[in-house]
Amino acid sequence: MNIGFVSTRLAGTDGVSLETAKWATIFERLGHTVFYCAGELEPGCPPGLLVPEMHFTHPEVKWIHDHAFGTGRPAPDLRQRIEALASKLQTDLERFVAAYRIDVLVVENASAIPMNIPLGVALSRFIEATSIPTIGHHHDFYWERERFLRNCVADILDSVFPPDLPSIHHVVINSLAQQSLRERRGLESEVVPNVLDFAQAAPGINGFSRNLRRSLGIGNDHLLILQPTRVVRRKGIELSIELVRRLREPANRNRLLGKEPVLLISHRTGDEGQGYLRELRRIAREADVPLLYAGYRFALQATRRNRRKIYALWDAYAHADFVTYPSLYEGFGNALLEAIYFRLPILVNRYAVYAADIGPLGFDLIEVEGEITDEAVEQVIAVLTDTTRRRCMVEYNYELARQHFSFEAVMPKIASLLERCRGGTYGKTAAADRLRIDPACRDRRGVSGDAEVVESPHRSRV
Repeated sequence: MNIGFVSTRLAGTDGVSLETAKWATIFERLGHTVFYCAGELEPGCPPGLLVPEMHFTHPEVKWIHDHAFGTGRPAPDLRQRIEALASKLQTDLERFVAAYRIDVLVVENASAIPMNIPLGVALSRFIEATSIPTIGHHHDFYWERERFLRNCVADILDSVFPPDLPSIHHVVINSLAQQSLRERRGLESEVVPNVLDFAQAAPGINGFSRNLRRSLGIGNDHLLILQPTRVVRRKGIELSIELVRRLREPANRNRLLGKEPVLLISHRTGDEGQGYLRELRRIAREADVPLLYAGYRFALQATRRNRRKIYALWDAYAHADFVTYPSLYEGFGNALLEAIYFRLPILVNRYAVYAADIGPLGFDLIEVEGEITDEAVEQVIAVLTDTTRRRCMVEYNYELARQHFSFEAVMPKIASLLERCRGGTYGKTAAADRLRIDPACRDRRGVSGDAEVVESPHRSRV
């Protein structure tokens, strides 16, 4: 079957984009062909359709967002502008499905988080009009984010984020979201956790990344404490700064054989602006903690930009000594899995999903609950100085994660989802043949307007 992924963006190092790439790999290994449709696409991604108005940073989308949230009084033309853009995006979806003969849509968080309200409306209308088999892959819901609670579009949020339609199979990434969706919307869903390809060995330090530490000003006498997350408030990065401050105390630093702990943030700021980064820099400065914000030096894949090396996101793990993951809230925890995959010791704050779905599996991690305790500091020092303790911890965690969060662990669930989609009336006929669209649109060259066809070759995923 032809599988079409739709989202606001499918590029960069955010959790939705990364998880979409993994699902695309799994679909391909199951023998299907994948296509992308989004407001931003990663170079080298599967072929598809680039639609600038799908991105949440598009000026019109941002205007709608800013006038829909944080206020209870709508601008006079808000509804009109939502309607106009939703109509345009629905046409783009029709073109995408027709051009690539899409059999099943996979909507990646665009029907869960209202970063782009018109896209959510367009998806709901398109799916309802065509009954196209759809997997709604929901990473987090708007009611889980405080910033979306005050708004003047409650009727839209309640009807299309996500929509209640018979051809949509809802998938969530944790059991708390499953319960929340049932209680708030009366919708049943299946839990498919985030995963990693544990069948492939984690990449190590290579010729390109060998000088990563030096290029970031990190010497051999430093302990690299990695914070592998975006800079947004819910990541709780203040706790990472506090841990490094404690490790740098003279008595503790002597136990670390004189090595100087430094904190590296490897991701860019998120969709909440620069204010939190400025606050973190102030906190680190007052605590005398070296804080290296290097999000601009990392990308999904290694490259060069203006003759400067841009390292792969995973290069940071290969060089790290320890990982901090003090999140206050996570939909699941991609970076936690990645650190386990790279066999690194981890400090984790017991955020709700971790406590419900991950911790009970028995991982050997250094856990805290909202504060850095003396016990946590002692455990960190032990794992940084005792090679046997470190080896036992990381190998045990790796094997446990491989059992529960590998591609092979979720393939049966995903294959079953597709079988259920195939069983629908719509799934028995090619999508393009079900849509009453100008036949020219079925040709990739027939896609017009502001949308841009992306003919990138498939990435090698097998």
